[in-house]
Amino acid sequence: MAKNEPASTLLRNARIVLANRTLESANLLIENGRIAAISSAIGPSIHSVDLKGLTLFPGFIDVHIHGAVGVDTLNARADDLRRVAEFLAAKGVTAWLPTLVPATSAEYELAIGAIDESIAGSSVSETEQKPRARVLGVHYEGPFVNGDQCGALHPEHFRVFDKVDELNSLPTLKDERAIHLMTVAPEIAGGIELIEELTRRRWVVSIGHTRAAGEVLDCALRAGARHMTHFMNAMTPLHHRTLGAVGWGLIHDDVTCDLIADGIHIDREILKLIVRNKTPDKISLISDAIAAAGLGDGDYQIWGETIGVRHGRTQNASGSIAGSVITMLDAVRLMRSLGFSESAVALMASLNPARLLGIADECGSIENGKRADLVALDEDLNVRMTIIGGRIFRSGDG
Repeated sequence: MAKNEPASTLLRNARIVLANRTLESANLLIENGRIAAISSAIGPSIHSVDLKGLTLFPGFIDVHIHGAVGVDTLNARADDLRRVAEFLAAKGVTAWLPTLVPATSAEYELAIGAIDESIAGSSVSETEQKPRARVLGVHYEGPFVNGDQCGALHPEHFRVFDKVDELNSLPTLKDERAIHLMTVAPEIAGGIELIEELTRRRWVVSIGHTRAAGEVLDCALRAGARHMTHFMNAMTPLHHRTLGAVGWGLIHDDVTCDLIADGIHIDREILKLIVRNKTPDKISLISDAIAAAGLGDGDYQIWGETIGVRHGRTQNASGSIAGSVITMLDAVRLMRSLGFSESAVALMASLNPARLLGIADECGSIENGKRADLVALDEDLNVRMTIIGGRIFRSGDG
């Protein structure tokens, strides 16, 4: 376990997945929580770990997740978020953004307070027995979205943007390093002005739950929205006589997208089509997991309604898919099964989410000087080791 981890650790004999290739039987030196060297030959270290037979990926980053193991981020306390963070770390996730569905102001206040507390206490103590994925900030999925593309969101909590006070009423995180991401439908009243204001405040803006026409999407792009939330889901589709939000996203090279790679939200062959069109450089994987993730099939009370899970598929009373129950590890496994290379999958699961959040200089890939946030997978893509900030946690399964 991760008690009194030495300042210097040598990981030996690993396959190491870089952004453009995979090194065979290489070594990685960690010093003071950061990657100090990557080479086939590194001098002796006081402490070394043999990773023969394992492949080292950058730790996964999930920018869209509503919960897991019975915890919903909207009504979670800090201890609840800790349980989610432990579950995620066991699945190779080293950082995440708790994601909030549209809700009342009081619910938002409680959720942001818990996230604040989680960020403040995110460092792992010397006696910590379990790893915890770092909480990076918050993702507001709405409330400024289109009621005609609500998906599983509750439209009674949707808002329009008519003045800055409307935005100021949303609680924000206290830590100046905390990341704020918002999914917005640019066609709502005041939508473009909202995107401009969010961009001015250095929020990350993503387009989603939208029926915006192309000219409105063009305005949103100029205003600062350069990403699309759970691409193809909850947005107008591509039609041979109408571009739709999907077609607009496909033809704009300066727009990135995220995908729920569960084979349910998007067909496996369509996943291949999207990635081949956009290229792995422009795609981030997300889980969009809800509180039922990690609990198996059953019926669960989430967001004030019953959501059923059957054979890994979620469904609410209206028959809509209501988020997923996958992890980023499941998404990685699916994309590998579709033939995408280890480096391409590492881009989509780690580096691109870090780029989206503006933290790629710090993490998201295996490079000298970056945080040692890593996951070691076996040949069957099971997690055997999670490394967060250079601290090593072994796992029996993935």
